[in-house]
Amino acid sequence: MSAAQHADRFWLYDLRVETVVGDRTSVCRHVEGESFRVEGELLVFEDQQKVSMYALAALLPLLPAKQRDTHPNDWMSTDAEIACPDPNCGGRFRVTRLGKREFSHSETTGLPDDRGTPYWKEVT
Repeated sequence: MSAAQHADRFWLYDLRVETVVGDRTSVCRHVEGESFRVEGELLVFEDQQKVSMYALAALLPLLPAKQRDTHPNDWMSTDAEIACPDPNCGGRFRVTRLGKREFSHSETTGLPDDRGTPYWKEVT
């Protein structure tokens, strides 16, 4: 791999986002153990797993930051649970970093001069 190709590469963590219900009552539809994965830009749901769109709206801004390397003392590295946005609800979402996945800027950008073959069309 050339230096230019290597400089084009970056890594993101795959994530698992799992519903947890603690000692406070969940007033929203949160079922302990339901989950989805984040792989690059994709949300992957399996077996009819469900997440409230309001909870998802609260989670989405945080997920790209959880995918990236952060300083060990950064709260994004140490805090794993995100509360349901309903202040009366005890539901939480545990975000776990899984393995890392390598991407290329040219495979993921929309900039015409930098565009390569999109990663989802790559033949491996």
